[in-house]
Amino acid sequence: MIDLRSDTVTRPGDAMRDAMHAAPVGDDVWGDDPTVARFEAAVAERTGKAAALLFPSGTQSNLAALLAHCQRGDEYIAGQQAHTYRYEGGGAAVLGGIQPQPIAHAEDGSLPLAAIAAAIKPDDFHFARTRLLALENTIGGRVLDTGYVAAVTDLARAHGLATHLDGARLFNAAVATATPLAELCAPFDTVSLCFSKGLGAPVGSALAGSRALIDAARRWRKVLGGGMRQSGIIAAACHYALEHQVADLACDHRRAARLAEGLRALPALEVTYQATNMVFLKVPEAHVAPLQAWLAERDILVELLYATRLVVHRDIDDDAIERVLEAFTDYFTTRTA
Repeated sequence: MIDLRSDTVTRPGDAMRDAMHAAPVGDDVWGDDPTVARFEAAVAERTGKAAALLFPSGTQSNLAALLAHCQRGDEYIAGQQAHTYRYEGGGAAVLGGIQPQPIAHAEDGSLPLAAIAAAIKPDDFHFARTRLLALENTIGGRVLDTGYVAAVTDLARAHGLATHLDGARLFNAAVATATPLAELCAPFDTVSLCFSKGLGAPVGSALAGSRALIDAARRWRKVLGGGMRQSGIIAAACHYALEHQVADLACDHRRAARLAEGLRALPALEVTYQATNMVFLKVPEAHVAPLQAWLAERDILVELLYATRLVVHRDIDDDAIERVLEAFTDYFTTRTA
């Protein structure tokens, strides 16, 4: 089966499973799990932050960060397509009483500086208190420009705002730009990292930041049900991914570029862009359902809408990419002949 729906479908390999099996464990709620402690120390070192904290999911890691930064009646600024606003159940508003202020993205995935400045509320009791700027990198597979990141975080600090980065795929950005992870994390007060996407761990994310913010996030993690017991089994998988599988992301990027190149040769499709491990394309509406069924019959899983994405990951090799291109080509050759 070739699954292009997301890089969340990756499965642990034998070496990662061995690391999980061999991991010494303890009760992490009591702070007694040595494997978790080693992993969190490694994440803190790699990100250049004072501390880090293991979470079961990126959604919970992001939410705990927002709750650590903001109080009830506060506001955070985020992009219209950002996960913290659009795809995480409205948790900040529902559970934290934190108002989101969404802003439309520019074509490159950034949030225009002028739009951010205009969205920051005056210090007046009529308004929610703007406290936090939350960005995402990569966003739709696109890597945020480092010059832009410096400018936007400077703007936030000039207005007294804290900064959070949803770095679910920040490792992709680091590999794509040959930039140390700590350099990408440096402008932000907190950074959330996911290990269960392209890095291939079965579960697990981490939040990095100052000790004070991580202590606050630890309390919120407990409130949110994220306090885990012998979670060294999870941490071992994430640590293995951190040490052994980051560089492999370059293969995903190369294969995504090959997939985009092949799909561009099909006149019926419009490849809107390819960035890192994602290919975005438009499929004519009349072909959405039959093409998806055609691919499924050939053991290729996609989620096709009028505008869709194909996500390449470590479980897809070069031969799989060629199989996908062959299946797309055969479909349009047969249906448009």
